[in-house]
Amino acid sequence: MQILDPEKLPRHLAIIMDGNGRWAQERMLKRIVGHRKGVETVRTIVEESSRLGIKYLTLFAFSSENWLRPKTEVRALMALLKAYLAKETARMMTNNIRFAVIGDRADLPEDVNKAVTDAVTKTSQNDGMVLTLALSYGSRKEIIQAVAQLVDNVLAGTVTREEISEEIISAYLYTREIPDPDFLIRTSGEMRISNFLLWQIAYTELYFTEVNWPDFGKEEFHSALANYQARERRYGLISDQVRKRR
Repeated sequence: MQILDPEKLPRHLAIIMDGNGRWAQERMLKRIVGHRKGVETVRTIVEESSRLGIKYLTLFAFSSENWLRPKTEVRALMALLKAYLAKETARMMTNNIRFAVIGDRADLPEDVNKAVTDAVTKTSQNDGMVLTLALSYGSRKEIIQAVAQLVDNVLAGTVTREEISEEIISAYLYTREIPDPDFLIRTSGEMRISNFLLWQIAYTELYFTEVNWPDFGKEEFHSALANYQARERRYGLISDQVRKRR
């Protein structure tokens, strides 16, 4: 396993957890089996991220486009999410993890929404890692809603046109209480962002692996983090400028 520098870990790590269905199909199993196996990986990565000292972990769990999947699969995923929250809230309390959700929660079934609210409420006083699930989430919709709210406030006179800035727009997004991701991992070999945190990842380091999510264990996770630590984040500057700032 890779040796990591605790001083160079990403403050905010985002993950697109992809490949559950593919993992199952490769083994001639039903897709839901892959999703169940993926939940085990979630537990592993959440606990390891917390142990390492990563402050923010955001997982893309269910996109706004995922509602278009077969209804039987959607129902199974919602049931799996509800069961996960019921079981893992106690672990979050033990590990001092605060739970949060981004996305359009109005689309979630009532019982799932209740489970989400319970987990958010119970962990609200924890001050360790912030675990955020993106549920019924789509970045374009998030940006449209932010712009609409900003326009309303400009028309109401609470914000002026001259005040509009990157910081102002960020304050209208779901992620306004957390920093932009430093590092984004996507599993299963797909090399796209899939409408995830489009505004927030402007300067995020990206990492793609062929490994399907159910097989993304601690060793793969540490390899990804070691890759991140070997990079130089320049934010549009040149290397000499970055070194002078250190």
